[in-house]
Amino acid sequence: MTTEQRSRGPRTLAEELRARSDEQLSGLLRARADLLSPLPGDISQLATRAGTRASVIRALDRLDVFTLQVAEALAIAPQPCPYDTLAGLLPGGERELPRALAALRGRALLWGAEREPRLVRTAQEVLAPTAARPGTTGLGPTVAEACAGISPRRVQELLTGAGLPGTGDAVSAVNALTELFGDEERFARLLEEAPDGALTALDRLAWGPPYGEVSARPGPQLRWLLDRGLLLPHQPGTVVLPREVALRLRGGRAHRELRPQPPRVTARGQYTPDTVDAAGAGAAQGAVALIDELLGGWAADPPAVLRTGGVGVRDLKRTAVALDIPEPQAAFWAELAYGAGLVAGDGEADERYAPTPSYDVWSSEPGQLRWARLAAVWLAGTRVPGLVGGRDGKGRPLSALGPGLDRGPAAELRRRVVELLAAVEPGTAPEPSAIRDHIGWELPRRMPAEARDALCEAALAEAELLGVTGRGALTSFGRALLGPAGTPDGTASAPEADADTTPDAADTDDAVDGQRADAGAATGGAPGTDTFPAPGGPPGPASAAGPGAGVDSAGVPVPGPAEAFAPPAPSTGGWLGRAAEPTVLEAARRLGPLLPEPLDHFLLQADLTAVAPGPLLREPAATMALAADIESKGGATVYRFTPDSVRRALDSGWSPAALHDFLAAHSRTPVPQPLSYLIDDVARRHGRLRVGVAAGYLRCEDEALLTQVLADRRTETLRLRRIAPTVLISGTPPEILLARLRELGFAPAAESAEGAVLTAAATSHRTPPRTAPEPVPDGPPAADDRLLAAAVRAIRAGDDSGGSPKATASGAPAGGRTAVPAPFGALPRTSPADTLAVLQAAALTGALVRIGYVGADGIAGQRILAPVRVEGGFVTAFDHTAEEVRTYPLHRITGTAELPEG
Repeated sequence: MTTEQRSRGPRTLAEELRARSDEQLSGLLRARADLLSPLPGDISQLATRAGTRASVIRALDRLDVFTLQVAEALAIAPQPCPYDTLAGLLPGGERELPRALAALRGRALLWGAEREPRLVRTAQEVLAPTAARPGTTGLGPTVAEACAGISPRRVQELLTGAGLPGTGDAVSAVNALTELFGDEERFARLLEEAPDGALTALDRLAWGPPYGEVSARPGPQLRWLLDRGLLLPHQPGTVVLPREVALRLRGGRAHRELRPQPPRVTARGQYTPDTVDAAGAGAAQGAVALIDELLGGWAADPPAVLRTGGVGVRDLKRTAVALDIPEPQAAFWAELAYGAGLVAGDGEADERYAPTPSYDVWSSEPGQLRWARLAAVWLAGTRVPGLVGGRDGKGRPLSALGPGLDRGPAAELRRRVVELLAAVEPGTAPEPSAIRDHIGWELPRRMPAEARDALCEAALAEAELLGVTGRGALTSFGRALLGPAGTPDGTASAPEADADTTPDAADTDDAVDGQRADAGAATGGAPGTDTFPAPGGPPGPASAAGPGAGVDSAGVPVPGPAEAFAPPAPSTGGWLGRAAEPTVLEAARRLGPLLPEPLDHFLLQADLTAVAPGPLLREPAATMALAADIESKGGATVYRFTPDSVRRALDSGWSPAALHDFLAAHSRTPVPQPLSYLIDDVARRHGRLRVGVAAGYLRCEDEALLTQVLADRRTETLRLRRIAPTVLISGTPPEILLARLRELGFAPAAESAEGAVLTAAATSHRTPPRTAPEPVPDGPPAADDRLLAAAVRAIRAGDDSGGSPKATASGAPAGGRTAVPAPFGALPRTSPADTLAVLQAAALTGALVRIGYVGADGIAGQRILAPVRVEGGFVTAFDHTAEEVRTYPLHRITGTAELPEG
């Protein structure tokens, strides 16, 4: 801003924005990302868009308590408001006032001279107290507003009652009353004459709400107040305390309680960082195991998809029982797997939820990387599992994996909770109520207080379940998920430490948005960029491996400069195709040494149990879960062999000899004789009774066994009938007959049409390739620095051009049909690979590129681009031909060529 503008102030918001630097405009677009879509054509359009009601409300919703209190004070102050007048409305907040004004100005909610700022008119309308919305100030309308419906004669009577001479018109009378209430000495002399009880009535309304009820015949103390305008009629039977009177009674304070600083985050406990990491690592190991167990169960017995979407109550309860956890936790783990793209509907007519092909890729990765991917999905997700079991606004039930669980602010609140945990000393477990109060100070308008507090509490509980925290304190690998802001040399700081008072200062919300933008920025594909193949995906080019690239001893990729995972094969699908963030790799690297090495052995005991002293490798764990029942979990897992569990293994195709060999090969202790006898005994009885297809039949060489089945009263519902000494038939379908006989303690086996025993080979359901659901934020995503720079260039160019018509993407001017001829001769033509490489290199270096482009109408032309981002088959660039930011599909670009000199 120029010296002249600093002294007299700009005349409009557009004039102020035009005087800002490019960095300040970038800060505005970063803080208010909704202004980028669509991109304003010039500064005037940017100022107009910044003043719209929807955009202003969105900006106000991201202000902290004190900045909002400053804005509310400005809304009731004269415009422009002298700095001293504003400071008088906010006594005790003088130290933080410059920071709050800078935040408001940086978001274009404030403009004008530095010592006489103006609040944007729309913000003033939103924040000004009304009868329906008094606001946090508790103030009522001004004297002029309250007297708008009073007759001129009555206004003159109020002047006479207050001891003032009459005037010739109502406007001057209202001004005289306003001056009286604003003069401290005259107002004090007026109150000295008040009868008993009058001041008490004023004190009741002073801090709000300013409206009170009066009877048709008010008492003398109220009559005295009404006759002097200290109370003014609002509606029949209702009076209001004018704003000027309330401020005088308050001593000039706009708020009863000023909150310039956030509540202090107090500690609930203090532990060593190693203790915290050990507790978190145990929870992380359990989280990965629970996801494996949940999806393994759903692969064998997929739950049905409700007609309205989601998992039914019975299926969720059955899953919770199988996992031995409460139903809310079962909903959380199912939602986490769903958000990571590991489970989805199979799309069949009788649709069911089953693991996706991405689950097979994920389950083959090292445990620490599996956890890090889950934690990153949790941190960025917008679905709220705690809503499962409730109802939406229309009274419809909310189901796990169903619609209606997305809440836009959830990701922002969850991340902010983790940042507050990172801001305290390592090993410190803060009080949950302190975290909740701090978030409430930072985002008082973001959502209703009850819902906000519930989200904060849920975030802390989920972080503990997932292992992001241990004993309530943030783990080192949980801190790594935040990126540079969570590292020891860049620890996230609380807002009270922010002393920046420049107009474009970035506050807490800016930092959060910037971190999210950095985390989501595209990283891959450019020449010289280090790339690594994602597990299960195609290998990247050998020449892409740069210095520092490789894998560590645990198999976790070690990033080189600007690392990115190459996308997996198209058949893999799902979320694994996205770029792997360096934060995920760093979190996995920190967690790796804390996890126990997977084991390939267990200890068999004489009481038909087996103890796995640590996590088992995938194949032994799957076999043990099939042949034995899990009796207890934890650092060590205890399995118990029973006749039913052994029969389950035999039904799945294991032979007795193979089962004996497996136990002998993986047990560090000799196979106990009772266990060998159990396997042989179940194997002798297994399959003696055969179930086949008639409607259903039973066949057995042992006539006595068939007689026993037929005589058992419990089989009466199966409608069995003997047609031969060794054959019984039934009207019950074979699968039901098989299950019922097993429940009754028999050991039947299914039989094929040829008479062979059918084994239920482990059928693992999988869906076709599925893409993970994207988070649903309640606003546009934050832009990265390069896109912001290109947007500012486009706005400046539109401002400089004075509104000249822009060319269309096909080369025709806006509103015209004539194509712009190719200005540099022949259309550039290069191979797709060369075109992609040139555009990616230009995006990294900021160079200009000349491209050939064929529009949707078939018209070919040439463009001069400054590429910003190349991803997903599109290039986003500042088009110097059209002087604006545009996105072009790569398949329509014929090639690239060098720019001619000059």
